[in-house]
Amino acid sequence: MKLTALIVDDEPLARERIRTLLAPEPDIEILGECADGRSALASLRQRLPDILFLDVQMPEMTGLAVLRELEQKPPVVIFVTAFDAHAVSAFELHALDYLLKPFKPARFRASLQRARDQLARKNPADDTTARLLALLESRPAAGPAADAAPAHVTRFAVRDRDRTRFVKVTDLDWIEASGNYVVMHAGKENFVLRETLAAVEAQVSPKEFFRLNRSALARLDRIREVEPAFNDEHVVVLHNGVRIPLTRGVRELQERLKFA
Repeated sequence: MKLTALIVDDEPLARERIRTLLAPEPDIEILGECADGRSALASLRQRLPDILFLDVQMPEMTGLAVLRELEQKPPVVIFVTAFDAHAVSAFELHALDYLLKPFKPARFRASLQRARDQLARKNPADDTTARLLALLESRPAAGPAADAAPAHVTRFAVRDRDRTRFVKVTDLDWIEASGNYVVMHAGKENFVLRETLAAVEAQVSPKEFFRLNRSALARLDRIREVEPAFNDEHVVVLHNGVRIPLTRGVRELQERLKFA
């Protein structure tokens, strides 16, 4: 069975990644791509795809707002998001699944297979969605605030001996994981915070910070250059000379640095 797909994401590299991962799938036909919520809504009103890859956080109109304004019954929706906190809202709107950036090809294929299975059953809700919807029954109904951009912290409160220091996010150079803690590097000072790197990443703006690898998050305006390393790998050099391995794509980092 030939299935159609629409890709909606305001980041060109994110759209390219999904397009690349769909290329070897012979049963998927890409109807098009949209870079914002308004154009996505117009495209969906004109023709509904079988599968919709929808970015949650887009300027002016979020992915959640797109679905709320769509008069027709939505297609199978796979949300693509950098914010894990959006997952519950996504499932509340009957998304089949969500891909948390940066996702791996295996995770993408698993999500795509779930979409195929659901379409083959012609069943609008699977077990995962049903469980999450049951959980949502005890939560307040989503309102306009659900569409708002997530608030990003401007300071972190960290313990420093017998006092609490408030560290400005703008003072941070980079953040590294250390088990269930993170070490925040700000100039010549280091601060230890009892949070995971993923939790910290969700609190800062993705326009200001970039995940270089599984254990390091760097402020984009602190990146001085990217150098090649062994085995086609790269190293990011910060303004203060700190060198951090880069496991994410160089092109993705370069694209982000254009707007930092």
